[in-house]
Amino acid sequence: MYDNKLTPVGKLRLPGINIRTRMLILIFISAIYLFGILIWGFYMEESLYEVSYTHKFIPPGLEHPFGTDFMGRDMFYRSIKGLSTSLVIGVLASAVSSILALLLGIAAATIGGKFDQFVNWCVDCCMGLPHLVLLVLISFMLDRGVKGVAIAVALTHWPELTRIVRAEVLQIRSSQYVQLSYKAGKSKFWVAKEHMVPHVLPTYLIGLVLLFPHAIMHEAALTFLGFGLPAESPAIGAILSEAMVHIATGKWWLALFPGLLLLIAVILFDVIGENLKNLLNPNSGNE
Repeated sequence: MYDNKLTPVGKLRLPGINIRTRMLILIFISAIYLFGILIWGFYMEESLYEVSYTHKFIPPGLEHPFGTDFMGRDMFYRSIKGLSTSLVIGVLASAVSSILALLLGIAAATIGGKFDQFVNWCVDCCMGLPHLVLLVLISFMLDRGVKGVAIAVALTHWPELTRIVRAEVLQIRSSQYVQLSYKAGKSKFWVAKEHMVPHVLPTYLIGLVLLFPHAIMHEAALTFLGFGLPAESPAIGAILSEAMVHIATGKWWLALFPGLLLLIAVILFDVIGENLKNLLNPNSGNE
């Protein structure tokens, strides 16, 4: 649907600012917010959300914007710290998973043969199992905690991106300049490094950014179910899990504000990924 204020995708068109500039502004604002939460939570002192039983179950107000929980801990600072923890785990796990997808996707399409069949078999096995069940099994086998959650997320988010990278490489594998490189005596490793990687890099960067929200949500889900970070840690999943016990008694703020922070972070990562995809798409320059 089109009108004089909306773009074809339903986004606000700022007067006097072209689409490319607007995309850069949205990416910059989203990145500043997420990076600010990450740094703020990383350097936050524990005294800001320490236990204080004399202040338990205080509704949201000026002194405690997000209220306090059943132990009197300030929910605003605890939610910021929890989201920062989720961002750290999500970013690290997504980075490892995306690098694994890049290497396997390029290697499968370049080497071909039995190795390509093996990679496709691994992809089918991972995608054939229920994602959350696989996450729970891996995290439980590794004794849960930060290590278990990070490895579980990293080992379960590469298959789809691997398929995309492999498909991109297969498109150019038979192109003339690649075949000329082979005839000139270049090795498969050299061809992959000089031709394949630059070709798939835009797709890889978009896939990397879009992996972040999935990783963050799955980390929160694992912790919420009790297979992730311990309950005493300031993690969004643990906060929401604790809130379920008290939300029926009218303590709505225990779940609302941490859930909103998590939702905003996921949406902002999606905004960055979608706008980055439009920027890296050559057809976006014709808009």
